Amino acid sequence: MTSSSSNVPVGASSAVMKPSDPVPESAISVEGPNFDNPISLQQLLESYKRIGFQANSLGKAIDIVNKMRKWRLSDEPISEDELTEYRSPEVRAQTKCDIFLGYTSNLISSGLREVILHLVKHKHVKAIVTTAGGIEEDFIKCLGKTYLADFNLDGAELRKKGMNRIGNLLVPNDNYCKFEDWLMPILDTMLAEQKETGEVWSPSSFIRRLGKEINNEESVYYWAYKNDIPVFCPALTDGSLGDMIYFHSFRSPGLVVDIVKDIRDLNELSRTSRKAGMIILGGGVCKHQIANAMLIRNGADYSVYINTGQEFDGSDSGARPDEAVSWGKIRAGSESVKVFADATLVFPLLVAATFASDMIQ
Repeated sequence: MTSSSSNVPVGASSAVMKPSDPVPESAISVEGPNFDNPISLQQLLESYKRIGFQANSLGKAIDIVNKMRKWRLSDEPISEDELTEYRSPEVRAQTKCDIFLGYTSNLISSGLREVILHLVKHKHVKAIVTTAGGIEEDFIKCLGKTYLADFNLDGAELRKKGMNRIGNLLVPNDNYCKFEDWLMPILDTMLAEQKETGEVWSPSSFIRRLGKEINNEESVYYWAYKNDIPVFCPALTDGSLGDMIYFHSFRSPGLVVDIVKDIRDLNELSRTSRKAGMIILGGGVCKHQIANAMLIRNGADYSVYINTGQEFDGSDSGARPDEAVSWGKIRAGSESVKVFADATLVFPLLVAATFASDMIQ
């Protein structure tokens, strides 16, 4: 059947020209940055909120992180059952949201190390959770350089040359030899102190000691030591640190590292936070360990995930924030976002728009 006036098929016309429902007044139109006019980095990043797709998610992440930074207990009314110590206006004005930062080891291998160092140096985070590589690669960089390379280099040829590939980065094996030479005497001393005092090490006290020993301002964990920021590493032995502890156990057996103390300390930091925010780069242990600590307080108040993981395989690494809401690891109704992106691309932008905004010209 066709329309008598225009010979356009009636079914096709009605399918294509279906009328729209009214657009709500609160709807925000899509709009990108206007490069015909001078624009600052901050204005460019502000424009991300209206570009769409993952730019929109990054814009939301920037807003959430700035809310983490801005919040004070004085923003909230005093409840009837408020603790005496938190009734003082001065104390309430100084009580901030505690930010828990998590990241995978490859990000310390990359240039994000310097971005993370800025956050720790300037006390922007309350606690860190990472993996073994996220610890050792920081110290190794104090002893030798990591170099830019290519994803397509031949693994067998690199092995012959004693070069270790991390994506498109290369670490000479000599760097790990230097790490062994630096670490072994420290392990000897730590074992002697354990025998003398009877106290065993936890992963966080182990890392704190290494941060003190490196005594290098280029180290993330030097600044964590200086600023008394705890660094938790549930998978401390999963890397070169584990290799060194393994070798040391044959030479001088007896060193004990207690993971129970750390899980208690991390969970208590979460439980006692008046507001808690998560910023997690990547997945795996660092992502879930922080999220699980948030369960102790019935969920995080603010959450930002940045990773490339997908949820179709059921992994926690790829899970979106709403899955954590179902577990009580993110509070229902709280502000959260996942940015589907490589953290090396977007985390410097997020920090530039938030923690380092005063440093950007």
